[in-house]
This record gives sequence, structure tokens and C-alpha cells, in this order.
Amino acid sequence: MSTEVVQVVAAAVFDDEGRVLITRRADDAHQGGLWEFPGGKVEAGEAVHDALVRELREELGIDVQRARPLIRVSHDYIDKSVLLDVWRVDDFSGEAYGRESQPLSWVQPQLLSDHDFPVANIPIVTAVQLPDCYLVTPNPGDDLSAFLSQLETRLRDGIQLVQLRAKTLSGMDYLALAKQCQHLCERYGAALMLNANPSLVAKVGAVGVHLDSGRLESLSERPDVKWVSASCHSPEQLRQAEKLGADFVMLSPVAATASHPDTVPLGWQRFQELVELTSCPVYALGGMMPADRERAFVYGAQGVAAIRALWDV
Repeated sequence: MSTEVVQVVAAAVFDDEGRVLITRRADDAHQGGLWEFPGGKVEAGEAVHDALVRELREELGIDVQRARPLIRVSHDYIDKSVLLDVWRVDDFSGEAYGRESQPLSWVQPQLLSDHDFPVANIPIVTAVQLPDCYLVTPNPGDDLSAFLSQLETRLRDGIQLVQLRAKTLSGMDYLALAKQCQHLCERYGAALMLNANPSLVAKVGAVGVHLDSGRLESLSERPDVKWVSASCHSPEQLRQAEKLGADFVMLSPVAATASHPDTVPLGWQRFQELVELTSCPVYALGGMMPADRERAFVYGAQGVAAIRALWDV
């Protein structure tokens, strides 16, 4: 395997309709004929943001107006290693076209999986499809009607990704509640993850399963569901999540929390160091508020995950 590491900047460019732009590689290029997110090599001494602006102007004829970090992906091919520094572009000027005669297409994020991408782009597809807030539900308590009413309120307010965490419920009660939560999520176009036995996902119709650290460490194979997320607190758990093929993870605790006052928080610097160990999207968990998203992006996060801060809004 080559020891050469090629640093590449890539962009998930969104239009006003929420579609993302992809381009098709030339047949005679490396990974030829596959779709990808536009971008190119970062030149020696060039700042990554400057490379992003230059590449999109050269390839697509557009000028970046607003962009933020999305994800960094390292991948080893047989003939080379690449480090993809991916940015999300939410505002640009000009009309995108293939200045190098490359085919391009504007695609709804949920339909990206219908296209063939290089393996290194798969985590980017997931990051594009995921929102920047991940709601973990609190204990539902005895008043399930109030719980479901509050969930519907949060979905109506724009929450797009929900993890149903209800450790105190029996298996049958959890299944019944999960089906009601799935019905609400479908109504508002949100995705539901079950913090439970993976076998329940098909029964509920949820999009996937969330593995707590205990279940994560006990599994040797990836559950057969669309999405798998996992709770991680250490480099070892991040490696296990990647070994299982987790699509995204929650890494915690970033900051001090009232629920775990004796746990030493990671802090943002250590959080960033751990994020560099994995190529899948990472949510920052532990003492997070919606207002922490911008800081989280800077340190490599997909966004923030929270219980009360996203529930009691």
C-alpha cells in the first residue's frame, strides 16, 4: 500500500430546495464513473477554506458565500490514502455547471444512497443525510400521553432525529410506545432510532438502532438495520463502533453534566482528538445546548445530542 496521503477538500453544496450537488468522475480517473462530492486536492501551503473556494469556482463556476466544516474522512485505497476535508456550503453565488464537462446532478439527501460513490464518500453521504441535533428522549414516566404530546411538539418544531431511550419500560411496553413514536416521526418526516434490542427495529418500522456502550461491546456483528448509532466514551469504544460499521456515534461527556457529576468531562480539545480516530459522523453529548452547535462544528462534530436541552425547549 502506498504511504502517500492525498489531502482533498470536498463540498456538500445545498440549494434553496434542500438538494445537494454531486458530480460524476471521468471514466478514466481514479474511481472513474462513480459519483462524488465536488472538490479537489489542497495545494501545498494552501488553507483548506481557500482550497474549497478555489475548487468550487474552478469546477462549478460558483462562489462560496457561507460554509462550515462537516466531516473529515481518512481512507486507504490499494493505491493511495486520502484525507477528505468536507465542508457544507449553504449559500453561494452563480449557477453551478460542469466547467470540466463533468455530469452533475442535484439530489435530495435521502436519495443519495441510490447513487454509486467511492467507499471514502460513504460517511459523507451519511453526514449529509443527518441533522445537526440528535434528540435523546428522557424517561417517559407514567404519563405516556404527556410524553407523546411533548415529542410531537418537538417534532413540529423541527427535530429530525430521535432516539427512544426508555430503560424503565418492560419489553412489551417499550414496543408499544415505540410504535406510537414511529407513527409521530413518520408524520413529521423524522427518523426514529431505538435504544433497545435490534430485533425490535423491524417490528416498529424504525430507521435503526442505538447501541449503548454495553450492547456495543457485546456485539461481534453489525445489526441488520439501515442505521446503527452507538454511545462511545473512549478510543476503544470508537474503534469497536467502527469495526461494527456504525453509521454515526455519540461521544460523551464533552462538558460536565448534572446527571453524572463525578465523571470528568472530555473538553473540546480531547473531543476533537477522539473524533480524529473515526471516519463516521460524531455527535457531541454531555452538557450540550442547541447554541453549542457552532462550536461543535469547529471541533469536528456532526452536531449536538442532548436530552433535556432538546426536550424542554
